[in-house]
Amino acid sequence: MNKYVKNYLQRGIAFGGFGPIITGIVFWILQLCGVEVILNGAEVLVAILSTYVLAFVQAGSSVFNQVEGWPIAKSMGIHFASLYVVYVGCYLVNRWIPFAWEVVAIFTGIFAAVYLIVWLTVYLIVRNISKKLNKNIA
Repeated sequence: MNKYVKNYLQRGIAFGGFGPIITGIVFWILQLCGVEVILNGAEVLVAILSTYVLAFVQAGSSVFNQVEGWPIAKSMGIHFASLYVVYVGCYLVNRWIPFAWEVVAIFTGIFAAVYLIVWLTVYLIVRNISKKLNKNIA
C-alpha cells in the first residue's frame, strides 16, 4: 500500500472520532444556551456519520502537504478541494445551511477566505522559524 494512502487512513481513523464528539458538544452548548434542538433518530445518525466523515477527511487530508515531489500549489489545491467538498456536503446533508446557490456561494467565499488566512498564517510562522534556525546555523 502506498505510504501516503496508509498515512491518510491512519490519521483519519485516529481522529475521525472527534467529529461525533464535537457534534455532541455543539448540541450540549445549544441546550445550555436555551436553544431547543429536536432531532429524530435518523437526523442524529446522519449528524454523527457526517461529522465522522468530516473529521476523518480533515485529519487524513493533512498528508497531501507531505507528498514528496508535489508542488505546493498542487498539494494545497487538493487539500482545499477535499476539505471543501466534505464541509459543504456535511453542512448541506445536515441542513445547517440551506441548499440555495446564494447560500452555498456565501459559504464558499467564507470557507476560501478562512482557508487562505489559516494557510498564510502557517506559512508565515514556518518561514519565520526557518529563518531563525538558518540564522542560528550560520
